[in-house]
Amino acid sequence: MSEMIRSLRQLRPFLKPNRRNLYLSLLNAVLSMIFNALWPVTMGLIVTEITNALTQHRAINFSYILQIIALILVFAFGYQITMFLSQYLMTLAVQRSMKGLRQSLDTKLNHLPVNYFDTRQLGNLLSRFTNDVDAITNALQQGLIQVVNSVVGITVAVIMMFTINWIMALITLWMIPATLIISRIILGKSQNYFEGQQNTLGRLNGVVQESFTGFTEIQAYGQEENTLDSFKKVNHQLSNYGFKAAFISGILMPLVSLIAYLTYAAMATVGGIFVLKGVIPVGNLQAFIQYIWQINQPLSSLTQISSILQSGQAATKRVFEILNEPDEPEQATEAVLPKRVQGEVKFENVSFSYTKDKPLIKNLNFTVKPGSTVAIVGPTGAGKTTLINLLLRFYEINGGKILLDGVDTKQLSRQTLRQQFGMVLQDTWLYKDTITNNIRFGKLDAEEYEVVDAAKTANIDYYIHTLPAGYQTEISSEADNISQGQKQLMTIARAIIANPAIMILDEATSSVDTRLEQMLQQAMDKIMAGRTSFVIAHRLSTIRNADLILVLQHGEIIEQGNHESLMAEAGFYAQLYNSQFEDADALEN
Repeated sequence: MSEMIRSLRQLRPFLKPNRRNLYLSLLNAVLSMIFNALWPVTMGLIVTEITNALTQHRAINFSYILQIIALILVFAFGYQITMFLSQYLMTLAVQRSMKGLRQSLDTKLNHLPVNYFDTRQLGNLLSRFTNDVDAITNALQQGLIQVVNSVVGITVAVIMMFTINWIMALITLWMIPATLIISRIILGKSQNYFEGQQNTLGRLNGVVQESFTGFTEIQAYGQEENTLDSFKKVNHQLSNYGFKAAFISGILMPLVSLIAYLTYAAMATVGGIFVLKGVIPVGNLQAFIQYIWQINQPLSSLTQISSILQSGQAATKRVFEILNEPDEPEQATEAVLPKRVQGEVKFENVSFSYTKDKPLIKNLNFTVKPGSTVAIVGPTGAGKTTLINLLLRFYEINGGKILLDGVDTKQLSRQTLRQQFGMVLQDTWLYKDTITNNIRFGKLDAEEYEVVDAAKTANIDYYIHTLPAGYQTEISSEADNISQGQKQLMTIARAIIANPAIMILDEATSSVDTRLEQMLQQAMDKIMAGRTSFVIAHRLSTIRNADLILVLQHGEIIEQGNHESLMAEAGFYAQLYNSQFEDADALEN
């Protein structure tokens, strides 16, 4: 019960807009329990009438009995109607509330910093949208009404017991605190296992998601057994948590039933004595026994749904771990960029580290003139992609300044800053929709002719026209119905239609063949024309015409200049460049 109350407090903002249906549902639940509690005493009137007629050797008053039966039917009909309305209204309120919860989760994800996703499994996050929200839904939909029914049902049954015989009622009451004490002990022990079950389920989803994403690589490297072992390990942990959670919480129901049977036996004995002594009529004893079961039934129902309530409480905790995460901090006042952004970028004494004890970039300084092309090269781990992440404020710098047209990027909102950039990455991303809408993603209000013009500039228009549905061809969910090169050209068209002041090309040609590389290079030359461009490339042959080449190593610029000047220095860049051609010659021979 306490877990349910804590969960409801956390979920109150989402339940509040639907409180009308919620309150009506609970009102109908209360009425249904009142109707349910009235029929035993009316049934007892029939038993008393028949018993009295037999003991007094008189005719049975069938007219009276028919009236009581009619009353019982009214109670039964009222119970069914109010119970139906209660379930319907509760389902409506819960489903609408969970719709709001999922929307809040989605909104929250868009306000979290990039490093939040870098440090967590995608499958685990996805599990909070699906499994955890479903667990909350089940707990509210099944548990909330059941809790109200139980409280009201027990209260009405106890009141009716006292109207029959207060001594028997007092004796019966021991079963309520006894059940609550046992429930508290057992549920307290099982809650940790339910939390472990939800957390492990999230990890299992993460393992499965990673396995599906890297399915081709797993088979190519023959790592099926190792991947299966990883799955088995997490699956075994989930099974272990699930068994302990279900077993411990499952002990509760037989213990509660034992208490009810002991109470039943005691009241049958005491009530029988009272009937023989004429303290209560036999019909009242029959009604009293029925009320014992009306107390036991909701208590048993609570024990049956205890696992659902505990899963819901654990799921609520996991969901609110996301909702309670701090948003990306935003400055209080926003600076204003020039009406026409030229694209001048300056790094002034920029320092950055992912962890405090391992500095990556130290006192980085360079200036990029408007409209120039800057190539960033260096070995893996040198800080190339990190530099771009800092430029876009995916991560905040630890020291120094990054200026865009003389304006400190920290004084700009992230949305304003990122609107000035277009990106073409090595890992293409297309979503399940038409080719038109995938290209239009760079500018959602773009007209059809703008989409076509962007495709022509990106050298993808001809390919699109060869498809049966042309621009209305739908990309599959995994974008596996088009080739890697065509996907890359579409992302270039998406960047073109956005018409940004600055373009970022992060190893955009590294995963295609030489012929397609030439097509991509032609398309990229078009979008870089007149724009400031940052190019990260492993194939140094593609950046020979760059206005400025920055050679990074361990987060520091060790060399800078154009291709000719760096080759003349015969330094690190020259070694990298020559080594690529030596490798190519070795492969040809």
